[in-house]
Amino acid sequence: MTETLHAPLAPKMTPTSAPFWAALGEGQVVLQQCDDCEAWVFYPRPRCPRCLSAALAWKPASGRATLTTWTHCPRPTAPPFAGLAPQTLAVVTLEEGVRMSTFLLETTGRTLELGMALAPRFVPTEDGTATLLAFAPA
Repeated sequence: MTETLHAPLAPKMTPTSAPFWAALGEGQVVLQQCDDCEAWVFYPRPRCPRCLSAALAWKPASGRATLTTWTHCPRPTAPPFAGLAPQTLAVVTLEEGVRMSTFLLETTGRTLELGMALAPRFVPTEDGTATLLAFAPA
């Protein structure tokens, strides 16, 4: 299932984060991985937070995640999310070990549990300029 969001939600892309956003537009999840210490890195940045190396490469990630924490929001948290109310905001842990803030889809009538398996959902913005990464129960 694909949800559509309003155009104001398009993220601000930077030269550092552009590969992440481009991959989402192709239905793939990529993350940076340090070539020196092998740490996976998220959010996109110019240096590894573990060893400070600049040797970061973009590599495919599984996209699979587990639910770390969540909250239900009965009202939209911002105008661009009006079509997704009520919302479930979450922090998920990807198989590669990084955590990210996101939102959950397809949760109506489902019981959420810590550690439950999640699958990626690629959500285009209404104007088609970006794709966001959300998750749904696997």
